[in-house]
Order: sequence, then C-alpha cells, then structure tokens
Amino acid sequence: MDTQSKTEQDVMAAWGDQRSPLLSIICLTYNHAAFIKETLEGFIRQETDFPFEVIVHDDASTDSTTAIICEYAARYPNLIKPIYQRENQYSLGVPFSTRLFAQASGRYIAYCEGDDYWTDPRKLQIQVAFLEKHRDYVMTYHDAFMFNSEGVVRTPHLTGKYRKDASALQLKQARPISTLTVCFRNLVHELPPELHGVEVLDICWWSLLGAHGKGKFIEEIKPAAYRVHEGGIFSMRSSKQRIQMTTHAYYNLARYYQRIGDPSLYEYFMIQVFAQVLASISPLSKLQALGQVFQNISINLLRRLTPGV
Repeated sequence: MDTQSKTEQDVMAAWGDQRSPLLSIICLTYNHAAFIKETLEGFIRQETDFPFEVIVHDDASTDSTTAIICEYAARYPNLIKPIYQRENQYSLGVPFSTRLFAQASGRYIAYCEGDDYWTDPRKLQIQVAFLEKHRDYVMTYHDAFMFNSEGVVRTPHLTGKYRKDASALQLKQARPISTLTVCFRNLVHELPPELHGVEVLDICWWSLLGAHGKGKFIEEIKPAAYRVHEGGIFSMRSSKQRIQMTTHAYYNLARYYQRIGDPSLYEYFMIQVFAQVLASISPLSKLQALGQVFQNISINLLRRLTPGV
C-alpha cells in the first residue's frame, strides 16, 4: 500500500476494539522540514496488532516543520499527538525527552528523532512481541545505517561485539546502542539530579534501564536510517566536542552511582572519564601528562623509601 494514501483507519484496522496505547513513539524534532514527512511515514507504516500513539515534540521550529506536523495531526487525530513549544527547550537545557516518557500512555517506548526514519513496517510488532514474552529483558534494539545527502556513510551502525545482546551490567555501563532503533519498557520517568544538564542522554537511559533487565539485539529487523546533516545535534559536532559531551555524561553517571552506593560502577565511569580525557588531547600532551604522573609517583615512592630525607 502506498504510505501516502494510508488512512488512520488503515493503521488501526488490526487493533480491533483496543484503543489504549500499548506503545508510545517519542519523536523530538526541530527545523526538520526537509525530513519530518519521511519520519512520520515510517511511524504510520507500522503494522501492529496493538494500539500505539505518536508523541511529536516540536521544539519551536523556525521553518515549516510545525506546519507539516499540523497537517499530519489533522489526518491522524487519534494517532499523532503533537506538542508545540513556543520557546526552544533544548537551548534552555531542559531534558524534555525524558519528561515525555512520563507523559506517554504506553507500556513501551520507541524513540526516533525527526531527521531519522524506520524502514521496517514490522519493527514495533517484533520488538513488543519479544518484550511481552521475555520479562527479564528491559529493551530491544536493532541495526541502523548512517547516511548523508550523498548516500550511505557507514553500514552497519553496530559492529562486532555490539551486534549482540547486552547484559544488565553492560546496559548499566552505558553500552553503545543505536537510539533510533530502541524499544524499551517505560520505566524512566525522571532523571536523577546528577544527570540534569547532560546532553548525551540516551546512554544515561540505557544505564538506568539496566537496573531492570537485559537488552536484546534483534537482527531480523531491517536497519533504520540515521541521517547525518548540518543540523544534527550530535552527528555534526566535531570529534573533540563529541568527546567532551560523552565525558560529561560519564562523569555525571559516576556521581550518580557514587551517591546510590555502587562503588564498582562509580569506578567504571571514572575510568571512562579518564580514557575520554586522554582521547581528547594530542599525543605530545599525553606523553607530557604521563611523564608528569610518572615523575609524581617516583617522587612519592622515593619519599617513602627515605623517610628521613
């Protein structure tokens, strides 16, 4: 069926008398006029035997994104639930995505921002069916490919050890996962105070979700499309900026786990902070820093060996 002609009745045909959403799709968008139609069509194309809702949060776009969302909300009034901001919340440092989880009606959350899109119409059905049957898993995810205006940048997005299931501990340790592919239990309704102001929130979600179960990699779902473009909040940052953002997230996760009394995770994230800091400095600076550390250790060792000096 042509997705452009698919009506709301077509989407809801397999739901029977069910109307309360089992799953909520969360979509954050800002100035995505060139992309948002493809994103919304990816949602509408989903074939499920359960109801779902689409919460689209427009963060005060200055292009025609808002008008496009209005058009879709009018065509799918029982499916698409828009939120229009008058002032850009991202610039104010408001972690609105997590707040939307608390507002969502669904038992499950699927996340996709307004410049990415899904390619598999059975995606949600497969993910929810798995989570319904496996209570020891808190989330599912699959692969994605990166692309820009010239075509594919890299495929697949997940490689090697990341194309596997994640243990609860690995989730707690903020294992990399393609955010636009996830479907997870709606259990994170607010952030600990330590995580307020963190920009790379998705790895914080995985860490918090790890307290509730494992993660399942589902290879059979077709890869989702992760768009790299000039307006991308994370993808188009410089390597140094991305490292700084990730380091900040790791440091604040360390503070959180220190507060709740988990020394092993506190130490793990502090080690990650150290590794990120090393990655952000030049080779010469690394040698100078390591030399200074070695010198300090040598001086302290010498003082211990010669206490009378």
